[in-house]
Amino acid sequence: MSKKQQVSDDLYGQAAGAIGGLAVTFGVLAAIKDKLGLSWPATVLLTAGVLVALGYGAWRLRAAIVRMLAGEARTGTALKQEAPTTATEAAEEAVPAHPELTAALTTAGVIGREQVIRADEVTITDVPTGTLYDFLVPKGRTYEDVEKRLGTVAGMFGVTRLHLTMERSRDNERRVKLLKLHEPPFTKPFPAPTRQEIEAYPGVPFGHDVTGRLAGVPTFDKASLLVAGMTQMGKTTLVNGIITCLLIAYGEFEMYLLDGKFCGLTKFEKKAVRYESSDDPAVFENMVDELNARSDNRYAKIKEAIQKRQPAPKFTPVIFIVDEAADFFAHDESKEGKEQARRIAEKTRSLVAKSLESGISSVLMTQRPSTNAIPVMVRDQFLYRMCLYVASAGTTKVALGDTYFETVAPINPALLDPDIKGQAVLFANGRSTLIRGFNFEDEFIWSVVDQAIAVKQQEKTLAAPPKSPIERAIEIMRNEGVDFMRSVDLAPHLGITEPDPTECGKQLSALLGVGSGRTAQGRGYKLDDLTAAARSSS
Repeated sequence: MSKKQQVSDDLYGQAAGAIGGLAVTFGVLAAIKDKLGLSWPATVLLTAGVLVALGYGAWRLRAAIVRMLAGEARTGTALKQEAPTTATEAAEEAVPAHPELTAALTTAGVIGREQVIRADEVTITDVPTGTLYDFLVPKGRTYEDVEKRLGTVAGMFGVTRLHLTMERSRDNERRVKLLKLHEPPFTKPFPAPTRQEIEAYPGVPFGHDVTGRLAGVPTFDKASLLVAGMTQMGKTTLVNGIITCLLIAYGEFEMYLLDGKFCGLTKFEKKAVRYESSDDPAVFENMVDELNARSDNRYAKIKEAIQKRQPAPKFTPVIFIVDEAADFFAHDESKEGKEQARRIAEKTRSLVAKSLESGISSVLMTQRPSTNAIPVMVRDQFLYRMCLYVASAGTTKVALGDTYFETVAPINPALLDPDIKGQAVLFANGRSTLIRGFNFEDEFIWSVVDQAIAVKQQEKTLAAPPKSPIERAIEIMRNEGVDFMRSVDLAPHLGITEPDPTECGKQLSALLGVGSGRTAQGRGYKLDDLTAAARSSS
């Protein structure tokens, strides 16, 4: 059968079905009309209304049955899924929240309002300086959430930011150790550390933190330090303490000291490779030139070692310490003065920035931390920064960096108590620590310097080649204060114990390589002859 013929038969079938449907409908309507005695229009309308009503009722019944079946299915699923959650929540609700910490951290925005600090995850300990809170923040939070809002958290505890210190855990990102001091920091001074405590510190200590522990930096290798603060805030005493700790803890190094305060660094003059007491910018420039030249020489040796595929040479660390550094960047507004200041700034920037790899570090101190005191091109090169009390946040940015208050948990030095000398904010490796520098007794500093000098002289003595017999003979005669010494008197000093004078003279002559001479005092050696012989053989 063709497709066209199949379509034609379908049409005929549908037409016949339609005619049959109309006939049945007409018959049903005629029966209703005869039964009820109605006219044709009334019969049609009544029949249509009844059919519509029956259809609507069927639809409502079907929808109700579907909703009932769907509701039972959801209830069963919910019971299966929510039963464990409800049990967990019930277990959590059984553990009460810590009221103080939960309220403080919620209001400070550290945790959400639906979160709590669980009481069973909090340990509170009284320590000599304050109260230590050891706790876990809720899941989804870390110690950084607390650290970023320490100032706000301090306000919730009713203290200042200076009263709070925070320590993170090394085994759990959620663990926080928060210390709230009973008194403002450093209300009671801590005793200066002993030599043994300084030696045991893993780095170079700068001072005590608010708990009394030593605080400082891990090393001065490839790092420089800028120290700023207003006058009479204890800056020189603090740096004297740092130098003392360097002599104890840092090992062998060379110091260049420029004392712009004339007597602030005098205690260390004997240990310095070069010490200058001056506020003349020309002296500062000369020292910077010398250190830049040393740096260039060291880099040349490093380059040569690389070219020859040899290990990099080891250099003795050098630390350049300058007190009142701002004076050396000032000028008198003259053309020559401005040119000198520009030249000094560029040379200093080069020294601080480029000399670290060659083992030369710088420590600059200034009591005028104003915008132009130390050029920005120089300030930006310092890895370590320290700021004592200053009068404003703007001055803080000069010392600690323009973006300091955008760092984690900053401490504003303007909030420090100016009556407590030596307090400073140490900003190192991206973290801020409030410290107070050591105030060592002069006798302790002098003993450290003398010991460092003695150790250096001993090392030179041990490293020096042994003296020849003729040099030892010259030294013996000079120590005795004589110009002539008989052979029999000189020989025992050189280890010759022959009793026979003739044989003794022969052995001494062979040892010295110089023949003896006869005088009225006997056969022996003149100091001038031995000195001339030593010079001719060298």
